[in-house]
Amino acid sequence: MPEFFNVLPPGEALALLLDLLPERPAAGVCVADTSQALGRVVAAEILATESLPPFPRSTMDGYSVRAADTYGASDGLPAWFTLVGEVPMGQGPDFELGICEAAVAYTGGMLAGNADAVVMVEHTQAIDAQTIEVMRPVAPGENVAQPGEDVSAGEPVLPAGHVIRPQDIGALLALGIQRVQVAERPRVGILSMGDEVVHPSATPGTGQVRDVNTYTVAGQVVSAGGTAVPLGLVGDDYEEQLVAARQGLAQSDMLVLSAGSSVSARDRTVDIVAELGEPGPLVHGLALRPGKPAIVGLCDGKPVIGLPGNPVSAMVVSSLLVRPTVYRLMGCAHPPPANEQTAVLTQDIPSAAGREDYVPVRLSESDDGTTIARPVWGKSGFIFTLVKADGLVRVPADAGGVYAGERVQVREL
Repeated sequence: MPEFFNVLPPGEALALLLDLLPERPAAGVCVADTSQALGRVVAAEILATESLPPFPRSTMDGYSVRAADTYGASDGLPAWFTLVGEVPMGQGPDFELGICEAAVAYTGGMLAGNADAVVMVEHTQAIDAQTIEVMRPVAPGENVAQPGEDVSAGEPVLPAGHVIRPQDIGALLALGIQRVQVAERPRVGILSMGDEVVHPSATPGTGQVRDVNTYTVAGQVVSAGGTAVPLGLVGDDYEEQLVAARQGLAQSDMLVLSAGSSVSARDRTVDIVAELGEPGPLVHGLALRPGKPAIVGLCDGKPVIGLPGNPVSAMVVSSLLVRPTVYRLMGCAHPPPANEQTAVLTQDIPSAAGREDYVPVRLSESDDGTTIARPVWGKSGFIFTLVKADGLVRVPADAGGVYAGERVQVREL
């Protein structure tokens, strides 16, 4: 097919692809132990199986009382209460309170039988072993967590498409939910192409380099919750590339092609994508630096991403396109945002209007405690440019650059 280069901003290119993907998990659904489900994507809405807390519980150390008995209490005219017992942690009460009677209450523990409030210990004073002064009134329900106040039985807990976090695991286990339905991890095939690329275990010959992109992209796939499937290396023979790409797509839910995506007669990745299935290439070229010669395609319902061969370009494009697509294949429409922090730029970053620039920066702290970002200059073929960096600064397409002293958002690597 003839070459084309319809450059789009990365966000528009991604949206074009995601709009064509179904919302259901591409690889199916499985059941996972809740304790081992960190980072997995919920496949079906989870409802609370019971109410939490299941009983009225104190939120403070103090004394459970009948609130009405404390009305009018003050520092100058405290109310006197008789201590009639305590409710030990992990046990229920076996007594009720009479007029101006109190019982010791512990944080997280139950109240005495007919108590409806807790007086903080800081607002009391012991007179003797059986008597306390209460110097602040409390209202009914004060310092008490009511049944179902945290979550009620039948209430939605986690929606489908939610990425499970540590606090979610704790909440599910608090409800006794031991197993959850999650999306299967999508298989992402990664094929590196080019006569100049050799396996990392090999000694490169003249003009050759070790394969880097297979492993950096694989790391990004795994960090997004997918399963990386390295498909090996293939030279510049078009027929061999096409056969390898077809085989890789057949055994994967998504295919990533590394190198061969520049606009040249020799690199025919876009032709390969066109032959893998309909509709084929959606975008050839991003308004992006580094990473302009990238391909976004959909072949018979499976995403295909063509990455530039340069390691920095490949990682930037993979972060912007591959990562969110992996999440979408698990039914997650809104993946967790990349970690970002604000920093003050130390040097000008020039840019051309009409494209997004991503510039590696190293973060440090100034003498006054301000986080500063120092650009790490290097060509897109230098992997150690990223090794030396802590994150990337995005220069918007409508900006002509960013100036030293400006506050910028740094996307952590």
